[in-house]
Amino acid sequence: MAITITFGIQKGGCGKSTTAGILSYLLHQDGYRVLSIDIDSQGNLTELLSEQPSNEFIGKSVLEAMQQTDVKKHVHPISEQWDLLPANNFLATFARWIYTGKTYQGDHVPFNGNPSLILDELLNQVRDDYDFIIIDTPPSLSEQTTNALCASEYVVVMFECSNWCYSAVPNFMSSIESANSFGSRETKMIGILRTMNDVRRSDAKAFNELIAEDYPDDVFKTIITRKAPVGRLSLYGFTDNAELKAGLDQYNNFYKELISRVQNQRD
Repeated sequence: MAITITFGIQKGGCGKSTTAGILSYLLHQDGYRVLSIDIDSQGNLTELLSEQPSNEFIGKSVLEAMQQTDVKKHVHPISEQWDLLPANNFLATFARWIYTGKTYQGDHVPFNGNPSLILDELLNQVRDDYDFIIIDTPPSLSEQTTNALCASEYVVVMFECSNWCYSAVPNFMSSIESANSFGSRETKMIGILRTMNDVRRSDAKAFNELIAEDYPDDVFKTIITRKAPVGRLSLYGFTDNAELKAGLDQYNNFYKELISRVQNQRD
């Protein structure tokens, strides 16, 4: 049975897609069967992992998988034992489809059920096929984010070291708690990952310390700093990338911490 982990915060530029992609890669490198899910209409995780424009997946994305209640038909192989359920800009029509039955193609496909559990119920078709399911979410408290939270056992809260992100954390924590009342599984916050840290800035240092004071048992020890090889990962990807090792060094420490926390939760 797959362990499902969502990366989220209702703010952009916090490293959600990059971290979800890197974690998927590291899990795959360790021999785990991985399904990476992009439920953000920007399609950044899709482009990072597939190395193709997200519009290449129009008609064969997570949106169609949910509308047709068929996940296996819409997964795309990245490598052996590593699959992607992609997204593109038409995922922005998800809420309209839920509440009106209208698809972006102009068809009428009425939805009947709990709108927060569409993804959760869809993934029941494949949970036994993978060891880990990793979900990247949009920078908003939207229907997509709610579906991701309700489909997950664990949530990593992404924290970019800034005032606006600091203000976003309490509301996102409340969303995680709400997911437990919507769905049938217990969704837990597994930790807060501090990212995009600029060691030259005193305000970043201050917010690093502040979030650690507020959530001392939740912050990961690893702090992800801004590095050029990570920023260029969207250009060079995970194959034939001479900078890959340098880019992943600090993420290896986070990976070890996360796996240890998950194992402790399940013991």
